[in-house]
Amino acid sequence: MIGKLLKRFATARRARTGEDRSIVVEGARKATGGKGKARIVMTMAVFFGIFSTISGRLVYLGFQTPDLSGGPQSRVTASRPDIVDRNGEVLATDIKTASLFAEPRRIVDADEAIEKLSTVLPEIDYEQTYHKLKSGAGFVWLQRQLTPKQQADIMQLGIPGFGFRTEKRRFYPSGETSSYIVGLTNIDNQGISGMEKYIDEQGLSDLQASGLAVAKDLKPVKLSIDLRVQHVVRDEIAAGLERYRAMGAGAVVLNVKTGEVVAMASVPDFDPNNPYNAQDKDRLNRMSAGLYEMGSTFKSFTSAMALDSGKATMSSRFDASHPIRVGHQAIHDFHGKNRVLSLPEVFLYSSNIGSAREAELVGIEGHREFLHRLGILDRMQTELPEVARPTEPKVWKQVNSFTIAFGHGVSTTPLQAAVGCAALMQGYLIQPTFLVRSQEEAMAVAKKVVSEKTVEGMRYLYSLNAEKGSARNARVPGYRVGGKTGTAEKVINGRYSKDLNFNTFVAAFPMDDPQYLVFTIADAPHPEKPGMTDVAANNAGVMAGNIIRRTAAMLGVKPDFSHENGATLVSYQ
Repeated sequence: MIGKLLKRFATARRARTGEDRSIVVEGARKATGGKGKARIVMTMAVFFGIFSTISGRLVYLGFQTPDLSGGPQSRVTASRPDIVDRNGEVLATDIKTASLFAEPRRIVDADEAIEKLSTVLPEIDYEQTYHKLKSGAGFVWLQRQLTPKQQADIMQLGIPGFGFRTEKRRFYPSGETSSYIVGLTNIDNQGISGMEKYIDEQGLSDLQASGLAVAKDLKPVKLSIDLRVQHVVRDEIAAGLERYRAMGAGAVVLNVKTGEVVAMASVPDFDPNNPYNAQDKDRLNRMSAGLYEMGSTFKSFTSAMALDSGKATMSSRFDASHPIRVGHQAIHDFHGKNRVLSLPEVFLYSSNIGSAREAELVGIEGHREFLHRLGILDRMQTELPEVARPTEPKVWKQVNSFTIAFGHGVSTTPLQAAVGCAALMQGYLIQPTFLVRSQEEAMAVAKKVVSEKTVEGMRYLYSLNAEKGSARNARVPGYRVGGKTGTAEKVINGRYSKDLNFNTFVAAFPMDDPQYLVFTIADAPHPEKPGMTDVAANNAGVMAGNIIRRTAAMLGVKPDFSHENGATLVSYQ
C-alpha cells in the first residue's frame, strides 16, 4: 500500500517538474523576445536622433549667410550675348581672362610678396594690398582681368598663397569707333551704358541672376549700325575736330524710310577696352545726350510749319526790310537783303526776320504744337539709354516764338533734330532705332505729321539751298544732295558767346526721293585757314559732304550723273 503511494507521488512529482520546466522555458522565450524588440526600438531611436540632428543642422545652415572668405566665389562671371552690326560684324564679345587672388592665411611675408608683385603690376596700391594680405582672411581679390603676359609673369614669381581664377570680360574689336553706341560693362560683366545697358534692361540681368545666362543659349544682338559707315563717320568727325580745332564734333546717318541709325559718332570719345577716361568732362555723346540751340537748322521746321498750316505758300511774301523790335530787343538778319522776301528766299538767305514773320503768321500756340508734333521738344523714345530731355520756355511769349523760329530759345539733341528733319522729307515721324527694322515695321509705328504738299515743298527748299545757298559745300556729284546750315552763338554760363558757335548741318539724299539723312555738328570750331569764317558751311557742311561722298555707295544709293552739278533742283508745283 505504502509502495503504491510512493510510486504515485514520484509520478506526480515528475509531472509537476516537467510542467514547471515548460513554464520556465516559455517564460524564458517570452523574456528573450521582449528584450530583442527593445533593442530594435532603441537602435531605430538612435538612428532617428542622428538623422534629425543632421537635418536640423542643414536647415539651420541653409538660412545663414555663406562665408566666402575661405576661397573664390563659385559663381562664374555672367555670360553676355555678342553684339554685331547689321552685316554680322562683331562689335562686342566675351573673352576669357585671368584674375589674381590671394589666401592671406598662407602668406608668409606680405612685404616680400608685394615687392615681387609690383615688378609685374607697378600700379598696385602698396598700402591697400598690404592690409589685404595681413587680414588673415581665407580669400581676397588682388587684381581682376589680367593680360596673359601678366598672368605668366606672376606665375614665374612663385609666390605661395597666390592663385588665379578664370573669368569673362568684354572685348570690343572696333574700339573707339562705336563706343558711345555699344557702351560699356563693369568689372562683373554687367552693362552700364549704351546698348550693353539696354540689353541688361531687356531681361539679361534677370537671366544672369537666375543662373540661366548660358553662353550657348544667348543669340547675338544685331544692331542697325553698319560698321563700314560707322568707321567713315568717326574718321571724318575726328579729322574735323582737329582741322577746325573744335571742342567737339559729331554726326549721325539716318535711314529716312525706317528710322534706323546706320551710324552715329561723337568726339572726343574713348576706347571701351581701356575706358580710363570715359568719365572725363569732355567725353559726352553730343548726338543724343547733349542739348544745344540748333540755330538756322531750325528754319527747316519754321518754313515747313508755315506751309503745313495752309496760311502760306511758296508765293507768300514776308517783309524783311527792317528789324523786328519786341520791347528792348531787336531781331536782325546776319546778311540781310533789306527787302520783302518770298518764302523760298527766306529759306535760301536764312533770314531771321523772315522766319520770325512765318512764326507770327502761324501764331504762338500753333508754333509750339508743331514742334511737339515733330517730337523736337519731347524726350526721344529709343533704345539708347543716354538721351537728354529737351528744354523750352515754361510760357511762350511772342518774343519766344520769334527767336525759336530761327533756332534760339529752345534746346534739343542733334539726333532729335535729325529725326524731325527726316519727317519733313517723307511726311511721317518715325522714332529712331539702333536695332534692325524693316520699312513695314517702321510704318506700323510711324505717325503722319505733315502733308504731302509740305514734303514736296521742303524737298524743293533743300535742293534750292544746295544749288544756290549755304548747302553748296555738301554737294556730291551724282547723289543729288540737299540741306540746310545752322550757325548759332554758343551758350556759355547762360550767356551767348560772341566768339564761339555751335554749328549744325542737315543733308538729305537723293533729293527726288530721300533715302538717307546726315546730320553733323561742330562744337566751338575755329576757321580752318586765315580769312575763312567759322560758319557751319565751312565745317559742319564740309564734314557732311565728305561722309556722303565716302558712304553713298556702301548704302546702296546709285549715282546719277545726268545733272552737271551733281544735284537736282526738285520741281515744286
